Amino acid sequence: MDVDNILKNINSGNNSFDSGTIINIKDFVVEIVGIENCYFYEKINLSNKGFGYVTMIGTDSISVAVLYLKETLSLGDEAVRTNELFRGIFSEDSLGGMINIFGENPLNDKKYEKTKFIDIESDNIPIMDRIDVCQPLQTGISAIDLMYPIGKGQRQLIIGDKKTGKTQIALDAIVNQKGKDTICIYCPIGKKMKEVKNIYYDLIKKDAMKYTIIIPAFNDYLAPCLVLTPYFAISIAQIYMKSGYNVLVVYDDLKRQADAYREISLIEGKNPGRDSYPSDVFFLHSRLLEKGCRYKNGASITILPIIETKGGDITDYISTNVISITDGQIVLSANNFQKGIKPAIDFGLSVSRLGGSVQTKEMKKVGIVVRRKLLSYLEMASIFELSNPDDLSESIRNSMEEGKKILENLKQNKFSPLSDNEMIEKFGFVVSEDGQH
Repeated sequence: MDVDNILKNINSGNNSFDSGTIINIKDFVVEIVGIENCYFYEKINLSNKGFGYVTMIGTDSISVAVLYLKETLSLGDEAVRTNELFRGIFSEDSLGGMINIFGENPLNDKKYEKTKFIDIESDNIPIMDRIDVCQPLQTGISAIDLMYPIGKGQRQLIIGDKKTGKTQIALDAIVNQKGKDTICIYCPIGKKMKEVKNIYYDLIKKDAMKYTIIIPAFNDYLAPCLVLTPYFAISIAQIYMKSGYNVLVVYDDLKRQADAYREISLIEGKNPGRDSYPSDVFFLHSRLLEKGCRYKNGASITILPIIETKGGDITDYISTNVISITDGQIVLSANNFQKGIKPAIDFGLSVSRLGGSVQTKEMKKVGIVVRRKLLSYLEMASIFELSNPDDLSESIRNSMEEGKKILENLKQNKFSPLSDNEMIEKFGFVVSEDGQH
């Protein structure tokens, strides 16, 4: 809106509802009266002390979630409409570094110079503009690429307890995209700056930051930032995809986003449902993850959301929601991690719903046999592992030995990716013994 139009509105009295008064402050949510013509997600100036966006419109008042504050708000402070949607600030110069939703580099607390506004939520790609997901996105991890493959445009959940290697799998996938014309976006949600800095330096050492952007919502940010940042990250991914780049997006983790959304909803007085989450928490993640796809220009957005569980329970509310949205899950086991099986994948619970359709013929041929023999071994091991080998038949002993060898070969140190050919060569003994070559 230009100055002339603003002056016309003032002279005609049409601006009488453009400002209001803060009558209630609850943590990072404020209630305002006097503003009548606002809309959802509109940016509201809070007495020049900060700003937020409209989250609820009532009959007599509105609720505003506070995104940024430089001074403490007080009852009676003025709140002014901006008549514009809240939008994130992005700079292409952030490729190779960090940028938050405000266009700042958290490493030096400075704003990027060449910036542009990005809608927090961009339009979904229409079904007619999507094509089949049929190309592999190699993680370099043999247990995944052989048995639970990920395709370009797929949404594959990584789920498990704390300290089981969830983030490391995602970082290995990022490192393995070197030289593959893929832009990687790592979006840590609710993590400490120290943790994210360590990840940043690890990626620099592996020469992976050249094609990676870190878009953080740190644990000391206000809850509304933790909710909006993942959408901001996927909007940026869509821009790169439409420009012809394959994009890998990692959300670490979506449980923390859901918790932040619950905080806002409870403060606003929304009716709590299961585990006190609001009824629309499913929509929170579904509209985010559905943006993963392969575009008509051949580029794609692959999403690896991470969910942290407790006690290995993958049936909690948020976990089951995200499992039902994604195209498969890689489940990590605390028991396997303690046994030294790394990556600590639970081979019985993990699944890829696209499977062989995103593998090469050679990888599919080897992967099918490896998975079948490994699962057979794990089933036998649960029965015969403590038995005296002399009491077992020769076929069972051979199967047990082969299974142990497969499991040993699946162990892989962090940041040590293997190519498809290296995996096929490493597990060639399984296929040859199976009589398929």
